[in-house]
Amino acid sequence: MNDIGGPIIEMRHVSYRFADGTIGLENVNLEINEGEVILFTGPNGAGKTTLFRHLIGLCLPQQGEVLVEGVSVSRNPRLARERIGLVFQDADCQIVGETVGGDVAFGPENLRLDRKEIELRVHQALAAVGLDGLAERRPHTLSGGEKRRLAIAGILAMEPRVLALDEPFANLDYPGIRSMCGILAKLIDSRRTVLISSHQVEALLPLLSRMILLQEGRCIADGHPMEIMCKAVAMGLIAPGCHTEMT
Repeated sequence: MNDIGGPIIEMRHVSYRFADGTIGLENVNLEINEGEVILFTGPNGAGKTTLFRHLIGLCLPQQGEVLVEGVSVSRNPRLARERIGLVFQDADCQIVGETVGGDVAFGPENLRLDRKEIELRVHQALAAVGLDGLAERRPHTLSGGEKRRLAIAGILAMEPRVLALDEPFANLDYPGIRSMCGILAKLIDSRRTVLISSHQVEALLPLLSRMILLQEGRCIADGHPMEIMCKAVAMGLIAPGCHTEMT
C-alpha cells in the first residue's frame, strides 16, 4: 500500500443539481491525499460520475468549491486537468489517434514535448497497460478491454498526479476484470494516487486504502474498505458476495 502524503484534492460543501432538478451532489466534503487508493461506490445514480466530473471542471459546483493543490477548479480548470487524469466509462470517446501509438502520443504532443520524450512516454504507458507491441494497430480493431487499457495509457502518458477511473470494469467479463485489477495493482505499486468509481467492490478490496459510499449525491460513509463494505451490505446498497455490477 502506498505511503499517504498531504492533500491534493478538497471538496468543500459541494452541491450540484441537474437542469431537471435531480440532485447530482449534496453538500459533499472530502479531502483526498497523495498516495491514497479510494473506491467510490454506491447505487446507480448515487453521484459517482458527477463527483469525478467536478474534479476536472467538467461540472462546476453550484454551491461550495473544489480545490486541486489549493487552487479552485472553477478558476483554473486547466491546472486540475493537468494534475488529474480522468478515464471515462466510455473508452471510445477518449480514443482519437489513427494508431494505438499515435493515440497515446496525442496528449504529450499537445504539451509540445520533444520527440524522444514523447516516444519514451508512449512506450512506458503502453507497457504499463500490457499493450506494448500494439503501437501500429488501428484502435478500432481492439477488443473492448484493450480499448479501455488504451484510454488509460493515453492518460498515463500525460503523467498526472492523480489517476481517476470511472467504471473501469464496465462491460468486461470476469477475465477482463481480473486483468484490469492486475493493471491497477501495478499502477498503485508505482505510488500513484488512484480514484476508482465502481460497483466491483470485492475485486478491488485488496488494493484499497479507503472507500467512500455515495447515495443520492451524498457521502454517507467514508473509511476503511471492509467497514464501509459491511455498512453498504447492511443497508442493501451492495449485495453480499457482489462480483458484478448492481442493477
